[in-house]
Amino acid sequence: MPYKKANGEGSVQKYYKNGVLKGWRTTITIGRDDKGKLIRKQFYGKTKLETIKKKDDYLNKSAAGMLPADEKITVQEWFKIWLYEYRINDLRPSSLAEYDSLFKNYILNSQIGMKKLKDLKTTNIQAYYNILIKNNNKTPNTIKSINKILKPALNQAVRENYIMINPCNNVILPKIINKKEIQIFTLEEEKDFIKSIEKHRHRALFILVLGTGLRIGEVIALKWSDIDFENNELKVKRTLKRVSKINIKDSSENKTSIIEQEPKTKNSKRTVPIPTNILDELKKHKIRQAQEKLKAGDTYVNNNLLFPNEIGEPTDTRNLTRSYKRALNRAKIEYRNFHALRHTYATRLFEADVPLKTVQELLGHADISTTANIYTHVLPKQKIKAVDKINHLFAL
Repeated sequence: MPYKKANGEGSVQKYYKNGVLKGWRTTITIGRDDKGKLIRKQFYGKTKLETIKKKDDYLNKSAAGMLPADEKITVQEWFKIWLYEYRINDLRPSSLAEYDSLFKNYILNSQIGMKKLKDLKTTNIQAYYNILIKNNNKTPNTIKSINKILKPALNQAVRENYIMINPCNNVILPKIINKKEIQIFTLEEEKDFIKSIEKHRHRALFILVLGTGLRIGEVIALKWSDIDFENNELKVKRTLKRVSKINIKDSSENKTSIIEQEPKTKNSKRTVPIPTNILDELKKHKIRQAQEKLKAGDTYVNNNLLFPNEIGEPTDTRNLTRSYKRALNRAKIEYRNFHALRHTYATRLFEADVPLKTVQELLGHADISTTANIYTHVLPKQKIKAVDKINHLFAL
């Protein structure tokens, strides 16, 4: 005879498979489906007590509203909902494209992606990250990026009671070591480069970055209305970037285009002084741009951009970096990436004893520690200079 629980709480009975006793089982009714059919849930255990405990635990969580709405949903199904339903409207297009790429490359159809959300444990995530590093040669930065998008998605799952705790909370991420030293131009190389681009179409752009430290997306997004010739300054209000336009229904239809978007952080929106000699370069550049407009005629698109292409459209950063590389070759200067212009600007500021806080604000860094960590190669020299200024006090 089956073991009976009181008040219709369900019965506990032995169950067999192929004639072999496997344990105990109890069944309860948890509702009706859309057609009115009863929905039942079963619990299994090696003993009566274990089986009853599992059932009671379920009923207690149900009463407290702590059960997932869908116990079968997988991690990748939930992540897709989180990204394309919750975050699609508040993420910058470039960030959405980055998240989409990470999802498709590292979560979709992966060993954690296909796992049921309710069954995901910290050990599953940790093992997956370890495999990516050991067997797939992925860098600590890649692991950090995956965890950066997975963690908030699971936080949302916690808020909606799909899971009790976020398994990302206890993951130990690999340390990011052997960080490459930033690339800069020596003072002589900077002078040689400026001299070599006397007739270059992008002369004013290159010099402006060397004199203001703007990011590549910020400088190509500048408009003439952002330049204040009277107060010798410019305002960073926007950035341009080539990003993938995500087609949720058909990823094969994803296409790239240059779009305007908000700067990376609120600190990136800033006012930057312009050296007066560079303002003279911008005035010359404006004359050359007017000549290009006349040459292009009706095909010219007037976007009021400071550094558009030959027909007034936004400059593609891919074309700009190629042009920059060729300019370095002609100047016989060893290649370093475009960002080296920005790093050189910051380094010159430190060499001129400009305070760290001021450099942070000019570069648009959200945190002063970011500035300090990037320019560790310069700061020790500034400390030595600072100490030398009080050296005379100890002339005994």
